[in-house]
Amino acid sequence: MITYIFPGQGSQSIGMGGTLFDEYKELTDEADDILGYSIKELCMEDPHSNLGQTQFTQPALYIVNGLSYLRKIRETGKKPDYVAGHSLGEYNALFAAGAFSFGEGLKLVKKRGELMSHATRGGMAAVIGLNEEQITDALEQNNLQSIDIANYNSPTQIVISGLKTDIDCVKPIFEGIKDVQMFIVLKTSGAFHSRYMKEAKEEFASFLNSFIFSELTIPVISNVHSRPYKQSDIKQNLIDQITHPVKWTESIRYLMGLGKMEFFEIGIGNVLTGLVRRIKKETEPLVIKSIEIDNDHSVPTAAEIASGSNVVKLDEASQGRLTAEFDPSSLGSLEFKTDYNLKYAYVTGGMYRGIASQEMVVKMGKAQMMGFFGSGGLALSEVEASIQYIQKELSAGEAYGLNLLHNPSNPDMEEKTIDLFLAYGVKTVEATAFFSVTPALVKYRVKGLTRDQHGKIIARNMIIAKVSRPEVATAFLSPAPERIIDKLLAEQKITKVEADLAKEIAMADDICVEADSGGHTDGGVAYALMPAMIKLRNEMMEKYQYHRKIRVGAAGGIGTPEAAAAAFILGADFILTGSINQCTVEAATSAAVKDLLQQMNVQDTDYAPAGDMFELGSKVQVLKKGVFFPARANKLYELYRQYSSLDEIDEKTKLQIQEKYFKRSFEEVYKEVKSFYPAQEIEKAERNPKHKMALIFRWYFGYSSRLALNGSEESKVDYQIHCGPALGAFNQFVKGTDLANWKNRHVDEIAEKIMTEVAELLNQRYHNLRLANS
Repeated sequence: MITYIFPGQGSQSIGMGGTLFDEYKELTDEADDILGYSIKELCMEDPHSNLGQTQFTQPALYIVNGLSYLRKIRETGKKPDYVAGHSLGEYNALFAAGAFSFGEGLKLVKKRGELMSHATRGGMAAVIGLNEEQITDALEQNNLQSIDIANYNSPTQIVISGLKTDIDCVKPIFEGIKDVQMFIVLKTSGAFHSRYMKEAKEEFASFLNSFIFSELTIPVISNVHSRPYKQSDIKQNLIDQITHPVKWTESIRYLMGLGKMEFFEIGIGNVLTGLVRRIKKETEPLVIKSIEIDNDHSVPTAAEIASGSNVVKLDEASQGRLTAEFDPSSLGSLEFKTDYNLKYAYVTGGMYRGIASQEMVVKMGKAQMMGFFGSGGLALSEVEASIQYIQKELSAGEAYGLNLLHNPSNPDMEEKTIDLFLAYGVKTVEATAFFSVTPALVKYRVKGLTRDQHGKIIARNMIIAKVSRPEVATAFLSPAPERIIDKLLAEQKITKVEADLAKEIAMADDICVEADSGGHTDGGVAYALMPAMIKLRNEMMEKYQYHRKIRVGAAGGIGTPEAAAAAFILGADFILTGSINQCTVEAATSAAVKDLLQQMNVQDTDYAPAGDMFELGSKVQVLKKGVFFPARANKLYELYRQYSSLDEIDEKTKLQIQEKYFKRSFEEVYKEVKSFYPAQEIEKAERNPKHKMALIFRWYFGYSSRLALNGSEESKVDYQIHCGPALGAFNQFVKGTDLANWKNRHVDEIAEKIMTEVAELLNQRYHNLRLANS
């Protein structure tokens, strides 16, 4: 696991920030507007010698730490597992966790710095060599109860705070103690983190009343409690922090006690890195063996209870009873939400031909969730334009991804798509309809693999693989095949370093188990698939000893809170929705299609051949109510299986297909086919009459998709609309509400509604179970 730590006041230096201000010009301009002066000039030149003054120091450090964090995320493409900050640095930790925007955090820090700068006649000093007990005894023995401990920086580096006159008096006392290595009076104007900041605390409390904090997406370790923040305590923690000591030692010990933990200092200098090193050397991890139930902060999270990731038991001294309180942000895997910078463990899938539109992806990203753009079936130029749009709109680290649909008949197109993703730095791909791992997918996965200073492999490109069969899941849970790695290396498409590192990581960061769904599906049952896939994941993790846990998500059939709750109870680390998003304002399909989908029920779907995998017999689930497409598509496949060429089909059937299905002759269709497929495919068709028949029949699937996307009124019966029964369930769920009309449906609001009601449902069910067993 990884924790990012952010330094506080005292780390500032002229020249800090460097190129960050130009790299993040929009945020720098926003900072200048909020502060009323040039932050770049202050940090780089400090012409008026203001950088050392609290009201200037704190905003400057917050900005440089924050921009450093954004650069780190941009470079690695990943979020840490935990964040913590020393005093002021805690605001950067909260920004990283999504509690507030960059600008909102700066407003808080600006006010905090101004109020703390008003506190005068105070002083602080660092005592190095004594522990807490020795310092407390020295203060008591010398009748210096007016001095507070402000910072527990390490077991033997502790900062005291009080009136400047008292700090001056205590200096010779501590210097006369044998074990004291150093007594350093700090350059501060006030007695920070002590009782003497009470007035600043009260004014800051009033200022905070106007602020609303967003859901935390990464656990933040509190200076006050040295435990993770509770969402409800953000405001009070920030108020209390002004007068309470910084429990840095205990915070680091707590993080060490969670397991193997790596710490990375983000921002200016390496003061905290040195403190962490001393804490590790001088003390042991703090292992919490029982749940601490008190009035502060340490009740277990719903995620811990729901996932079963921790054995929950009450401290024997406690007389309380554990109560599960689920909220939307606690559901699913915390690691998953952290890695992708998400508020909820909720993702929207990449529906074919851009139906999962760029607007849909941006909508989800701005709501702190993740959507995949439906790049399958689109020209590369269309995909490129959408990437440019998405990256422009989601420029502050919001999550997004692109779908990669397996293209067995045209592997060159698959590789060109991957090259496009790599060129634009697309960090997350949803791999769908794959039977096995392909060279293009392997290239995407291994490009940019590096090893950090601790020997851990850092993957720049992340893959979420949608699977419905154990053998396909096994391929993605395994390292890339050696034969493909060797081939890519021989072709100089990857480096030797990348090839070697590829042996130590799985092909996918996450797999998403796809049950009965729209689009490509095997019609599996989630209740059977999820336990089997989780067991398989565990076996593969054990076999390869991966450093990172591969998460297992659930897709297919999720259109109601009950279905989503079932997925989480089955052990899903995240859920992925598809069909329900096709009937929204953001979906890039016709209003005519949405009108049809709005009226469907759970029984109104059928299976039909997949046009892109027609010869293989792969199936997709489609809408059958109000259209003839499923029956006609299945008829074409039966004819393909039965006959070896078009000439063998009886004249009556051929006439029916040309007049009713295609509305043009086979010759006209084949002319279009020849203009679309590469030359080798046409040469094969000329030699093989059955293959020619397949290409002509496959034309119908593209034609029927275009009819639906364009909303052709005269050919509505031929609409091909990929859809699962989840949408029928959703329609029943919202019946009689504003959401009954698709024109009121927005993907982010649907996600919010489902996740909120899942939490309410689980709380109610848990409550009912307790009553039944009480």
